[in-house]
Amino acid sequence: MYSWTFDGDRALTFHIPESWSRPHGKSVRMARVAIQCGMRAALRTYNPLEVVGRENLPPDTPFVMICNHSSHLDAVCLLASLPLTRVQNAFPVAAADYFFSTPVRSFLSTIAVNGVPLDRHNGSDGLQACRQLLAKPKTVLIIFPEGTRTCSGTLGRFRSGVARLVAGTDVPVVPCYLSGAFEVWPKGQLLPRPGALRLVIGHPQTFPDASPQDRTTVAAISSQLRDDVLDLEERALRCRALRPPQ
Repeated sequence: MYSWTFDGDRALTFHIPESWSRPHGKSVRMARVAIQCGMRAALRTYNPLEVVGRENLPPDTPFVMICNHSSHLDAVCLLASLPLTRVQNAFPVAAADYFFSTPVRSFLSTIAVNGVPLDRHNGSDGLQACRQLLAKPKTVLIIFPEGTRTCSGTLGRFRSGVARLVAGTDVPVVPCYLSGAFEVWPKGQLLPRPGALRLVIGHPQTFPDASPQDRTTVAAISSQLRDDVLDLEERALRCRALRPPQ
C-alpha cells in the first residue's frame, strides 16, 4: 500500500505491492509536460494521429474517457487529444501489477503519463480512489473497461467498474475508439511500427438516476457503453474508407 497527495490535499491511498512516495512538485510537472510534448511530436510524425470529435470533450468539468484497449499507445493518444493545460489533471488508470510492479516502472508511469495504479484484485479500493479524484475540479480519468489489451484486435467484454463508478452521479462518460493502434503496436511486440492512428470521440453521457448497487442496471450501463464504443469503431472505419488516396 502507498499514498500520495494531490496538490497538497489529503492523501489518496492505493493498494499495490510496492511502498514508495509518488513524485510530485514543480519539477515533476515540468518533466511531464516536456514528455507529453515529445509524445505529441511523435504522434505527428512516426504515428500520425487524427482526432475526430474533440469538441465533445467537456471543457471545465471532471469526466471519464473510456476507449478500446489494443496497445500501449492507447493512453498516449487519449492524453494527446486533451489540451496540454489539462495533462496534470488527467490520470490513466493502470494495472498496478504491471505498470507499478517495480520502482522503475512506477516512476516512469507516474512521470510520463500521470498514471494511477488500480489493484485488479481489490476493485473496491480502486473505485474509491477514482471517486476521490473525480471530486476534484477538471479531473480526467482515462479508463479501459476491457481491463487488458486485446490479443485479436476485437473489442472485448466491458467490466463493471466504470458503470459502478458513474452510476448515480452527474460525471460524464466520453466513449472513444482508437483505430490503427493494434496494427501499429499489438500486444507482445517490443516497439511500435510506423503507421497512422485515428481517435474518434463520441458524445458524453451521464447516468444520474442509476443505482450502483443494482447489478442489472450496472450491467445495462456497461452494455450501453460498449455499444457506444462499437458505434465509434464503425465511424472510424467509414472515415478511413472516405479518406482520399495520398
